[in-house]
Amino acid sequence: MLDPEGSVEHQPASSFPKVLLIPLAMLLAIATLLLLAFSATRQKEPDFYTFKVVNIRGKLVSLEKYRGSVSLVVNVASECGYTDSHYKALQQLQRDLGPYHFNVLAFPCNQFGQQEPDTNKEIESFARKTYGASFPMFSKITVSGAAAIPAFKYLIASTGEEPTWNFWKYLVDPNGKVVKAWDSTVSVEEIRPHVTELVRKIILKKKDEL
Repeated sequence: MLDPEGSVEHQPASSFPKVLLIPLAMLLAIATLLLLAFSATRQKEPDFYTFKVVNIRGKLVSLEKYRGSVSLVVNVASECGYTDSHYKALQQLQRDLGPYHFNVLAFPCNQFGQQEPDTNKEIESFARKTYGASFPMFSKITVSGAAAIPAFKYLIASTGEEPTWNFWKYLVDPNGKVVKAWDSTVSVEEIRPHVTELVRKIILKKKDEL
C-alpha cells in the first residue's frame, strides 16, 4: 500500500518480534549462566574426601583416594591409657576389612594430656613396630578448637561432636559423609558392627554391578 506521499507503507508489526528477541536472548543467557553456577556449586559441596592433608612422612595427599571405601577416622596418641587397646583393635579391624573397602585413617594429636609428644617419624615407628599398624597414618595435627585442620572441622560440624580426648572415632561412608562419632570410652569392638554393615553394602553393590 502507498502512503499519501507515494512511498511504501511500513508495517510496524513486523519489527515487534525482533525487538523482543534481544531481551529474551539475554534472559536465556543469564538463566544458563545461573544454572551452570548452581551446578558448579553443588558439585563443589564439600565432604570428607574433598580435603587434603599431610601424611606421616610430610607429603600433601588428597583424601579423595579413599572415596568409595569406608573410613574410620581416629585421633591417636602413643602414651594414652587407651593406646594399647585401641591400636590393637584398630589394626585387627584394618586386617579384617581393609584395605579395598575400608581403612582406619589415623591422625596423631598432642592436644590432650600431651600424650603424643614424639616426632612423626617416631610415631610411625612406634605404631608399625609395636602394633604392626598397616593403616594410613598422617602428620601430627590439632583436631579441636580454632586451630583444627579443615578435615576435622568438617567432621565436627557434621556430627556436632568435638574431640575432648584421644581416640575419638568418626565413621565416614563411601561418599564422604559422616555417619556417626564415638568418644574414647567406646571400644572399637563396640562400633565394629556399624563399620561392617557399611562395608557389606559396598560389597553387595559391587556384586550387583557385575
